[in-house]
Amino acid sequence: MKILVSNDDGYRADGIRALANALKDLGTVTVVAPDRNRSGASNSLTLDMPLRVHETEPDVFCVQGTPTDCVHLAISGLFDARPDMVVSGINDGANLGDDVLYSGTVAAAMEGRFLGLPTLAVSLCTGETSGRHFATGARVARMLVGRLLAHPLEREMILNVNIPDRPFEQLRGLRTTRLGKRHPAEPVIEARDQRNRVVYWIGPAGAGADAGEGTDFQAVADGFVSVTPLLIDLTRYSALATVQDWVAKAGLHG
Repeated sequence: MKILVSNDDGYRADGIRALANALKDLGTVTVVAPDRNRSGASNSLTLDMPLRVHETEPDVFCVQGTPTDCVHLAISGLFDARPDMVVSGINDGANLGDDVLYSGTVAAAMEGRFLGLPTLAVSLCTGETSGRHFATGARVARMLVGRLLAHPLEREMILNVNIPDRPFEQLRGLRTTRLGKRHPAEPVIEARDQRNRVVYWIGPAGAGADAGEGTDFQAVADGFVSVTPLLIDLTRYSALATVQDWVAKAGLHG
C-alpha cells in the first residue's frame, strides 16, 4: 500500500509530519507538499511556469507550487509507481462549511479523487488559544485511514474530516455531518507597507451561519470528530427543469 501525503501548510508543518508518522505502519508513506504555506490556494494549478521538486529527506519532497500541483505531479509521473491513496493534512485550522471551496487541504484530496484514488482531507480545528493537539489529529487520521483500507468506500467520494483541538481522550466520538455555511467574510483590512503604500489583507472568515444540528460546525462544537462525505459534481439537478424552461424562453434559436 502506497500512501501519498500532502497539505497546504507546507512540508515542514507540524500537522503533515504528525500525519506521515502516524500512517507509516499502514504502508509506504511519501510526502509531496508545497515548499511554503499555500493556504487558500483552492484547486489552482501552476500553468505559467515549470515546477521544481526537491527531496528534502528520504520520501519527503517539496514543490514550488500549490497543493493541487503536488498531488498532480505525484500521481501523474513524478514517481515510477502511482500511489494507492491520498491523505491531505493535518491542516492547522478548521475546514468547515464554505471553507472547502477555498481550502488547499481539501483541494489536494480533490485532485487525488480526480485522478482516480480514494482520498480524505484532515483538519485540526485550532484557534488562537487552543492546544494544537496534532497528536490527536494523527491518531484519528490513522484510525480512519485504516478503516478506509479495510472497508473501502466509493471512490467518487471525498471524506472531509474536522477534529476538535483537544486531547484524544476528550473526544466524544465521530459524527457523519453535512457542510454548514458561514456568514460572509469580514471586510478587507487596509494597511500600509514599508513605503507607506496602501495594501489590503483579506478579512477573517465569517462565523457559522448555518451551524445547527447535523452540520460539521455543530459536531466539532459538541466535541465530536466531523466526517463529511463530499462529491465533486456541482450540478444542481433540482434546477435543471427550471433552467431548461428559462433558456428555452431566452429567444436564441439554432
